[in-house]
Amino acid sequence: MLTAKKLSKSYGGVPALDALDLEVPAGEVFCLLGPNGAGKTTTLSLFLGFARPSSGAAYVASVHVEPDPIAARRKIAYVPEQVRLYPHLTGCENLAYFLGLSQAHVPPSAALSRLLTAAGLPEGAVHRPASGYSKGMRQKVVLALSQAKNAGALLLDEPTSGLDPGAVRDLCAAIRREGDRGAAVLMVTHDLGAVASIAHRIGVMKAGRLVEVARAAGLSEADILSLYRRHFDPPGGATPELPARHGASAASAPEALS
Repeated sequence: MLTAKKLSKSYGGVPALDALDLEVPAGEVFCLLGPNGAGKTTTLSLFLGFARPSSGAAYVASVHVEPDPIAARRKIAYVPEQVRLYPHLTGCENLAYFLGLSQAHVPPSAALSRLLTAAGLPEGAVHRPASGYSKGMRQKVVLALSQAKNAGALLLDEPTSGLDPGAVRDLCAAIRREGDRGAAVLMVTHDLGAVASIAHRIGVMKAGRLVEVARAAGLSEADILSLYRRHFDPPGGATPELPARHGASAASAPEALS
């Protein structure tokens, strides 16, 4: 469903992504790990058509992203680190608006409400303005959008950042459901607990390259940290830590959700 073939991107002659080969089939949750600057968010940007590759190609299903990014995005739901909804619109109205932008069928309000509550949005919030939504609530609107448009792929950039443990559990459950219904899920994260909970495969990126891919079945959070450490051995043997998230996601404007 998601395919990268020798996908590369340079900025000012400096490579941010170097000849990435990646295949994420329908129904798989693939989690990308790596320090800031490793090329993870660049990968998402190229699949979304927010940036043009320097060489190589990205495909969403059979759609080549570079010549037709709009067609590719119709097959994608995207959860940036900071989801921005239109604050004066309710959750239901935001969902209807984004469905219309993506040229998907917009069901009646009652059906939209059911999609939002199924994604975990509290029933009492469905018809409230989104200005009062928490980060986790805003994310659930996007997950409802993924279900409503039957998106073939779900891309997520640091979705658990800033969430409390309960919200992380809810989000992971919703992501698993998207994989179970057949979406190809590509998630950039530093959250090893989330990775252990939902990933089918794990990729480690370093300096723009995918340096290892491992199956996640049976791996604990400690196992995943050990896998990560193999590629980041700091001077003096100090324990390497997954860095805190800094900087912006690939995009956070409302239009990026369509």
